[in-house]
Parts: sequence; C-alpha cells; structure tokens
Amino acid sequence: MGFLDDAVDKAKDFLGTDQGEQVSDNVLDGAAAKANDLTGGKFEDQIKQGQQAADNAIGN
Repeated sequence: MGFLDDAVDKAKDFLGTDQGEQVSDNVLDGAAAKANDLTGGKFEDQIKQGQQAADNAIGN
C-alpha cells in the first residue's frame, strides 16, 4: 500500500498549510450549505455542529 500511504501523507501535509485550511473550509462550507438546502434548514444546528467537528478534526 505504498502509493495510498504516500497519498494520505501528502494530503495531511497539504491540509496543514494555510492554503489547505482555506480549501478544507470552503469544502466544509459548501457541504453544509448543500445539506441545509436539501433539508430546508430543518437541521441547521446539527449540520453546523458536524461542520465544526469536521473542521476541528481536519484543522491545523
């Protein structure tokens, strides 16, 4: 699994940069907005909590 391990390491390295943080924030914002749109905002608080948990797990 050398290739997969290398890819994961590169992704972790990228997410540790300022640019990686911006990209992950944009992706999480987009996913949260789409989830809110699909649910009609009914679960906005839960989606926000999930977004924050994911950001904390990914963040620097």
